[in-house]
Amino acid sequence: MTKEKSNTEIKEPKSDLRKRADKIRDLRCENLIAVLEEPTDIKNIGTVVRNINALGVEKLYIIDSKKRLPTDWEEMRERKSLLKPSVSAIKWSFVKTFESTEECFEHLENKRYISIVTSPHIKGQNNTFLHNGNYTQKRLAVWFGNESRGISDFAVKKSNACVQIEMAGIIESLNLATSTGIVLYEITKQRRQYQRENKRGRKIDPKVTTE
Repeated sequence: MTKEKSNTEIKEPKSDLRKRADKIRDLRCENLIAVLEEPTDIKNIGTVVRNINALGVEKLYIIDSKKRLPTDWEEMRERKSLLKPSVSAIKWSFVKTFESTEECFEHLENKRYISIVTSPHIKGQNNTFLHNGNYTQKRLAVWFGNESRGISDFAVKKSNACVQIEMAGIIESLNLATSTGIVLYEITKQRRQYQRENKRGRKIDPKVTTE
């Protein structure tokens, strides 16, 4: 007979970061991707990374035709220009770069993602104000345009809808960091509620609807 071990395995206590990760696991929005199309300001990128991490967005894709960012995520996590404005959120966020809008759409379509674009102006065929939309699609990519030029015509054409933040002032637009925060807050709020109510995997309506 073999002698059984009498002493039990002692588990190491979880770190504060691991405890935090366990606590927020159910708050993360599955299959939700934010996409930045040709952003020009590195600080804006860092702030958006902070937004997507804080709001529970699963991934951030960046169209970077000028190759201003590293293609390797590990290298990106150590980039000082991203570390500071993201308040180190870059270390805990998945970021992927693409060389063109076309390449990114091809990747998303292969993964069966629905895309919507954001713009302060009416674009494309299906337009809705942010607070009127339904964002509980099974796989959703939310596109944000360049700081000065906005979203491209190609992205508008390939997307299912154009979402606007209703503006109440003379100024008709918000900066990239602010607009991503507002838009993604509404979208993640809806998706978290849907995830809580549909834990057993009921299918999600694949269309962006308006009231």
